[in-house]
Amino acid sequence: MRTRPANKWSVADSTALYGINQWGEGNFSISAKGEVNITIPFAGGKVAIPVIDIIQSARDRDHQLPLLLRVENLLDARIAEINETFQQAIQDAEYTGTYSGVFPVKVNQQRTVIEEISHFGADCGHGLEAGSKAELLLCLAKLNETGLLICNGNKDQDFIDLGLWANKLGHRCFFVIESPIELPLIIERSQKLGIRPLLGLRIKVSTKVAGLWTETSGDRSSFGLSTAQLIATVDELRQAGMVDCLQLLHCHLGSQIPDITEIRTAVREASRFYADLAAENIPLKYLDLGGGLAVDYIGNQSLHSHSRNYNLGDYCRCIVETIKETLSPHKIDHPVIITESGRATVAHTSILLFNILNVMRYEPMTLPSSSPENCHPLVEQQYKLYKNATEVNLTGGYTEALTNRDRIRELFKSGDIRLRERALAENLVLAIFNTLSERLDRLEEIPVSLSELKPILADIYYGNFSVFQSLPDTWAIGQMFPIMPIQRLDEFPERNASISDLTCDCDGKLDRFLLAGGESKTLPVHPLNRGEDYILGVFLMGAYQETLGDLHNLFGDTNVINIRINEDGGFDIIEEQSGDTISEVLNMLEYNPISFYKEFRDKIELAVKQKRISVAERQQILTQFSAQLNGQTYFKSR
Repeated sequence: MRTRPANKWSVADSTALYGINQWGEGNFSISAKGEVNITIPFAGGKVAIPVIDIIQSARDRDHQLPLLLRVENLLDARIAEINETFQQAIQDAEYTGTYSGVFPVKVNQQRTVIEEISHFGADCGHGLEAGSKAELLLCLAKLNETGLLICNGNKDQDFIDLGLWANKLGHRCFFVIESPIELPLIIERSQKLGIRPLLGLRIKVSTKVAGLWTETSGDRSSFGLSTAQLIATVDELRQAGMVDCLQLLHCHLGSQIPDITEIRTAVREASRFYADLAAENIPLKYLDLGGGLAVDYIGNQSLHSHSRNYNLGDYCRCIVETIKETLSPHKIDHPVIITESGRATVAHTSILLFNILNVMRYEPMTLPSSSPENCHPLVEQQYKLYKNATEVNLTGGYTEALTNRDRIRELFKSGDIRLRERALAENLVLAIFNTLSERLDRLEEIPVSLSELKPILADIYYGNFSVFQSLPDTWAIGQMFPIMPIQRLDEFPERNASISDLTCDCDGKLDRFLLAGGESKTLPVHPLNRGEDYILGVFLMGAYQETLGDLHNLFGDTNVINIRINEDGGFDIIEEQSGDTISEVLNMLEYNPISFYKEFRDKIELAVKQKRISVAERQQILTQFSAQLNGQTYFKSR
């Protein structure tokens, strides 16, 4: 339990604790009622919609928690902000080229997301990027008329033919050559179909950037041409009479790059490649700098891998000014700047919402008024320490209690201490730890030697969701997202907790959290109220999570709703999608639901013949089995 502050807890305290004003970037806030709002600016003023109202509207449509909420306004705002900020940087720098944004569909391939990006992005020419045949087909169907289509990744004949036909249809579809083996096939198919391709070359820059995805940059990057391969590919295009097709230079700076200095260095190196190729009369017009624009999940503008030490304006100015400074002295025309910002485009648009089902607390049960007669000396020692826990040295008391606990456990294993004595001893250590923790709350700074005390005592809150399905990056690569309660934020969050999901897997948990002060192993939460849902939101999780999710323990997709907030203060549910049923999940794993049901029915019929159940019980069991087969995979709220 966390010690309640002397003054009354306020919404401002929760705002500071969870850092919502920092990572929320004005899109999320806490109302005077202690509820998280989604805030959208309009010409007539801001409109704030409580998330709890959206959940209720979803429930009225029979969409229970867990729920994935997408807010179309936030997606539109990100596209507009990226394009407008680049345009402002271009104007301020007197840059003579233009900007063309591209969204890499691998970041979020969901239909409603891609359709909204293509629709809203049409006015500013926002395009799409594909890295596989399936993604290329998706892009060809959804791309607006003004946007570029960038084709990255490995390309076979079918992929190349589709891209060539896209150019025939009037799209600007660029094949980015990432390996020397791709060019001969592109030349062959181009000649066969009689369609001139639009080509780009992806180069490997030597600049190595920091962050979780540092291996995507530098010499050992999986994709891109070395300097020698670049020259050889250019020469091969000359020999084929196709050097005029080479109009784009591509360089992937990295992903979630926290340091603007590293971005500037990488852009300068890429611009040098561009300048020297232009000096060889290569008709380049586009410079594609790939991804790299970070999302500040913490909100403290730092070099932390989940933050960034710059804002969007800094990023755009850095790119525009660095290209101009590199090319202008050589009288080279400024290229069209392309960036493939995926994470920064869609992260804010999605929120995972789930309810807490139960809680495990690490608190002592009733303790005896004195130590039992003839108890083991170590148990007696632990009891004395419990009685003096308000006075002993904090570090010394903690160390002694921990040492005694471990020795008692070893004695139990060897048969020298009985079960009831061990139970008492472990109950005592919890009492000691809780007393020491209360004393720790009164200190301005927690000693390093006691840093594990709070996590040891933290509650486990059991959430109605699957980490592996909805937040796979938290398990796979240690990605962290802002997590907080969506209500009761005018109350003091007196508990500390880690979050466990529904899977029976020790990795199915959240035990690293982003708070205003940085990272924490526990999340401040409120005690559960009987008969009342306690709901947590995971924010900024719109990039990668939906497509990467798996079926661990056969938990499928959650319910999904897309909303649009209106200027009149209301909101519309634009699209709704029910989560996977158990039948659908089993079908994905090659179980035929009809045969599956029949097999179980045959077992039940045999039980009737063997007189273990009655015919009425048979019907009751089959009805329940069928209902569950067609029900969803998550816990149903009652």
